[in-house]
Amino acid sequence: MPVSRRTVLRTEGLLLADVSCGDPPRGWTETRPASVFGFVLVRRGLVRGRVDGREEVLDPASVYVERPGSEQQFSHPCGADVYTEIVLAEPVLAGLLGGDPSVPQGLVFTTPDVSLAHRVLLGRAQAGDGFELAERVVTLAARLLARLAPDRVEAGRPASAAARRRTVDDARTVLNDDPLRGLEEVSALVGCSPHHLSRVFATATGTSLTRYRNGLRVNRALERLAEGERDLAGLALELGFTDQAHMTHVVRDLAGLPPGRLRALLSSLTPARR
Repeated sequence: MPVSRRTVLRTEGLLLADVSCGDPPRGWTETRPASVFGFVLVRRGLVRGRVDGREEVLDPASVYVERPGSEQQFSHPCGADVYTEIVLAEPVLAGLLGGDPSVPQGLVFTTPDVSLAHRVLLGRAQAGDGFELAERVVTLAARLLARLAPDRVEAGRPASAAARRRTVDDARTVLNDDPLRGLEEVSALVGCSPHHLSRVFATATGTSLTRYRNGLRVNRALERLAEGERDLAGLALELGFTDQAHMTHVVRDLAGLPPGRLRALLSSLTPARR
């Protein structure tokens, strides 16, 4: 069966892949045990699954929850299909489920807002910002898990307002120290799961972790541009952007002008040195 798999994001705890199965054979695949925990979100087509002897229908209105150790096999009665795969390492999964990585049984059914979040995630993958993708992946994963175990997903959130404020302040400190840190590293240093850190931060500040981090990087870019920095490609690399085009997009979004015009503006405001 021709399978095309494109890995969009891979970190120590997260995997996001775009998968297409073209011209699959008729009948059932061989039975195999699942080796990872993950979600399969079908975008086009339909898949039938046998999981531990129980049959399930997987389509764009549902999400298949792959549980380690389960015996599974699949068939493709409608031919080719396309899906998104999200894999979570056990520590990330445990952080989303109140410390216990065991996942309740059940099939997750999507809603229009979840489907939209899924498509936005794939669309934002084109920008190549690993921090933003990781934040979107854990947020989507938490929304899917909340449909199976809402109380457990809520359990890891800092309990008091003071604790949430400390969490936000700690995250700001960590990001100011090094805005190039990834989401998982930031959350580990703060002592909170990536999902709960993202939620608490957005509630307290009114902005996402990604946008706050981008603001720090844009501030550093403005400082360098005010000093007359000419190498924009080198500056983009230094500040952790995918490339100069990515930096230009973020700077224009947050500061209103692209880096080249900002450099000209800032240099015109700087008194000439004698």
